Amino acid sequence: MYIQKFTFNYFSENTYLLIDDNLECAIVDPGCCNKEEETILSNYITTNNLKPKILLNTHAHIDHILGNAFVVDLYKIELAMHNDDLYVLNAGPRIAEQYNIPYNPSPEPSVFLKEGDILSIGSTALEIVFTPGHSPGSICFINHAQKWIIGGDVLFEGSIGRTDLPGGNFDVLANSIRSKLYTLPDDYTVHPGHGNETKIGFEKINNPFVK
Repeated sequence: MYIQKFTFNYFSENTYLLIDDNLECAIVDPGCCNKEEETILSNYITTNNLKPKILLNTHAHIDHILGNAFVVDLYKIELAMHNDDLYVLNAGPRIAEQYNIPYNPSPEPSVFLKEGDILSIGSTALEIVFTPGHSPGSICFINHAQKWIIGGDVLFEGSIGRTDLPGGNFDVLANSIRSKLYTLPDDYTVHPGHGNETKIGFEKINNPFVK
């Protein structure tokens, strides 16, 4: 599986395409917030003959869901996320108004993912890991065969997700990181919701927030 990253919107959010060898793909956290960013995403999919199969949200904060409606409307695919972030998703219009951000409200999810689920994209298996703390329903997608994690806003290079937002909790987040991510081998790569990729081994030693 190949990972294609785009950085979108006012929050420099990372949107990912997870592309299998047969060109089936998952769209993760589409942050595209205007026509230009929507075109960047859709043109890449069209140019590379990709076949979107599912929309995944690691969590439902506004910067990660701005393009949900666009993706579902264009590709007629289902939205999958964790049930515990449903109220965060439904707060999207109010949060967008607070930030004065144009927002076409996200459709409701039709698939709820939970700890231990295995999601198949083409021939690739992704394990769902429940990692609350940044938001109540944060999840990570782990490809054990290729040793990488789509981590949302759980763990960053030298940092962690904010816990001062509604539903955030530092102790819960720290436990998620220590029990679900730091237990993985050191050479697993984290692809975060903002910023650069990092390694589990590096963060275990150097992350100043959770060691």
